[in-house]
Amino acid sequence: MANDIPDPQPVCNPITSSAIFIVATLTAGAEPAERVRAWCADIAALVRSVGQRVPSGNLSCVCGFGSSAWDTLYGSPRPASLHGFREFGTEGRRAVATPGDILLHIRAEHMDLCFELATRLLASLGDAVSVVDEVQGFRYFDMRSLIGFVDGTENPVGHRAVDFTIIGDEDPSFSGGSYVLVQKYLHNMSAWNALSVEAQERIIGRTKLSDIELDETVKPSCSHSTLTTITQDGQEVKILRDNMPFGRPGAGEFGTYFIGYARSPVPIELMLENMFVGKPPGNYDRLLDFSTAVTGGLFFVPSADLLEAIADRRP
Repeated sequence: MANDIPDPQPVCNPITSSAIFIVATLTAGAEPAERVRAWCADIAALVRSVGQRVPSGNLSCVCGFGSSAWDTLYGSPRPASLHGFREFGTEGRRAVATPGDILLHIRAEHMDLCFELATRLLASLGDAVSVVDEVQGFRYFDMRSLIGFVDGTENPVGHRAVDFTIIGDEDPSFSGGSYVLVQKYLHNMSAWNALSVEAQERIIGRTKLSDIELDETVKPSCSHSTLTTITQDGQEVKILRDNMPFGRPGAGEFGTYFIGYARSPVPIELMLENMFVGKPPGNYDRLLDFSTAVTGGLFFVPSADLLEAIADRRP
């Protein structure tokens, strides 16, 4: 990528032990919009203030905006590929769109840092927004989801992570930015655990213990790993996942918060279409027989420079 690309937000930071995901809607009116614009310039300072309490805690925050919120807060120009969340699938197996204007992805090695930053960020916003979803995620053993398989194995690393997630010359007005798609999945653990390990491995397309991809001769075409592998011009197109498990055992709630970053929403949307519709149609991801998407949102993540500049913007 060119050296003059604006500094991105911490999209490519390493996965941490804890995270908080917050989705909020913007209150109607000029005053709430003005308050959110001013808040954008304060985010970086709040992260520094809270993070210095535990310098080794790797505290970070990524802030993204939905399509309609971008029009309200910034106006024109618009990021080239920003649009509302696209739904896929059929009744009972559907990637649903749910309300969301602002996304906060807060990460740290300690939940107290995440909690403190989330508290301060939301206090600054006050009634300018309404929180519609909040999930506290945690690292589960060796980066496993609650269904027992390692999550994020195929993530790009180093400069490849930047190449696959950060916008460059294809949209120069928004270089340094990124797109992020989020979904909250709830798992039917009783039904999943009733399967044999071999059956689970065929659904995922990888071995459960050693996290090795199954041989193509035995891996079903409807496996999760097959349907979420996207190629273009003979090359695999990667996204950066920072998924986190969450749950409330007493309430019987077990889930995965999916969050995927990319320099275009197209590859993530292709993955969802393959999963929920099938490739070909009907050959859908059998993991969806045990996991249900209950939220869905697409957001644009401006560069760190543009995020601060929003404070002085008037649509």
